[in-house]
Amino acid sequence: MKVSQYLLIAVFLFGISANAQQKTNLSLKDAVSMALTNSNQVGLATSKVATKNYELQTVKDNRYPDAKISGQYLRLTNANVKLKSSQEAETDPDAEPTSSPKVNALAIGQANVSMPIFSGFKLKNSIIASDNLYKAEIANAAYTNEEIAMRVIEYYAEMYKAQKSVELLRESLKSSQQRVTDFTALEKNGVIARNDLLKSQLQLSKVQLSLDEAEKNLRIINYNLVTLLKLPAGTFVEVNPDNIESDLFSKKVNSESEALQNRKDLEAVRLQGLASEANIKVAKSGYFPALSLTGGYAAIYLQNVVTVTNAVNFGVGVSYNLSSIFKTGKEVKAAKSRAEEVKQQQAILTDNIKSEIVAAQENYDLSIKQNKVYNEAVTQADENYRIVKDKYDNGLSDTNDLLEADVEDLSARINVAYAKANMVLKFYELLEATGNLTQSFNLSNK
Repeated sequence: MKVSQYLLIAVFLFGISANAQQKTNLSLKDAVSMALTNSNQVGLATSKVATKNYELQTVKDNRYPDAKISGQYLRLTNANVKLKSSQEAETDPDAEPTSSPKVNALAIGQANVSMPIFSGFKLKNSIIASDNLYKAEIANAAYTNEEIAMRVIEYYAEMYKAQKSVELLRESLKSSQQRVTDFTALEKNGVIARNDLLKSQLQLSKVQLSLDEAEKNLRIINYNLVTLLKLPAGTFVEVNPDNIESDLFSKKVNSESEALQNRKDLEAVRLQGLASEANIKVAKSGYFPALSLTGGYAAIYLQNVVTVTNAVNFGVGVSYNLSSIFKTGKEVKAAKSRAEEVKQQQAILTDNIKSEIVAAQENYDLSIKQNKVYNEAVTQADENYRIVKDKYDNGLSDTNDLLEADVEDLSARINVAYAKANMVLKFYELLEATGNLTQSFNLSNK
C-alpha cells in the first residue's frame, strides 16, 4: 500500500473520531432555553394548551344559532290521490272526488334556524368552566417549563461533579502509577518491604476502579442531557463555573406568600376549582326549561296535486325534560363532590409547597455551611499530605500514613467540587420552590 493511501486512511479515521465526539460549551441559560424549545414534554404541554383552546372555542360557538337546510325528492309508485272540489265538500261531505290525478313524485325543501334564548344559564357557565380549564392548562404548561428547567440544572450540577471527579481521579491515578513505579524500584533494591509495594498497587487499583465508575457516570449524565436538549448524538457538553451566572446568588427569592401566588401548579388547581364551581351551575341548569327562537322556510311539490312556496314560519320553542326532576339532583351532587375534591387537592398542594419552601431554604443554608467547611478542609488536607510526605521521605512515617493522607487529600478536593455544585443546585431548588425559577433566567415568555 502506498504512503498516500495510508495518509488518506489516517485522515478518514481522524475525521470519524472527531465527529463521534463533538464537544460544546453551553451556558446554563442557553441550555435551559434550548430545553424549553426542544423538549418533548414542553411540546406535549403546548399541544394540551392548544387542545383546551379549541375546546373553549367550540363551547363558545354554541352561542350562535343553528341553521339547517334539508331537501327530499321521492318517487311514488302510482299513488292514489282523491281530491274533493271546494263546492262538493260544502254540499255533500260524503261525495266522491271528481277526479284522481296521477302522482309519481314528491319534493320537499326546508330551511330552519334555531336560536337558544334561555337554558338555565347552562351555556354561560359552560363557557366559564371551559375558559378556566384553558387557563389551568396554560398554568400547567408553565409548571412543566419549571420542571424541565430544573432538570437541566440538575444535569449540569451532576455533570460538573462527574467531570471534576474524573479530572481529580486522573491526576490521582498518575500519582499512584508513579508511586507504584517508585516503590517497585525501591522494593527491588531492598529499601522497602514488598508489603508496602502491594499497598501502593492496591491503592492504584482502587483509584482505577473509582475512575472507571466516574467516567461511566459522566457518560450516562451527558447522554441524558444531550437527549433532553435534542443535540446530535455523540455531543459532549462541557460544564465549568463560567456557565453559571455570576450574579446568581443575588437574585430575589420570593417569600412564602409570594410563592403561593406564583407557583404555577397551585394556580392550575385554583383554576380547576373555579371550573368545578361553574360545572355545578351547569348541572343545576337541568332544573330549568329550554327556550329558543325558531324560524324556517318550507317548499312542497306533489306532482299534479299541489305546489307550496314561500311557507315562512317563525315562533318560540319551549322544551323540558321531565326526567330532569329525578336526574338533575344527582348530577348536581356529583358536580359538588368533584368541586370538593379539587378543594382538598388545593389544600394538600398548599401544605406541600410550604414544606418544600422550608426544606429548600434549609438545604440551601446547609450547602453554604458545607461549602465553607469543605474549602477549609481541602487546605488542611493539602497541608496534612505535605507534612506526612516529608515525614515519609525522612523515614518518620510509614506507607499506611502516606497512602491515607493521599486518599484524604483526594477526597477533600472532590468534596470541594461537590459542595460548590451542590450550593448552586440548592439555590436553584429554592428558586423553584418559591415559584420564580424560569423568571430568574428571563425565560417566563417561553
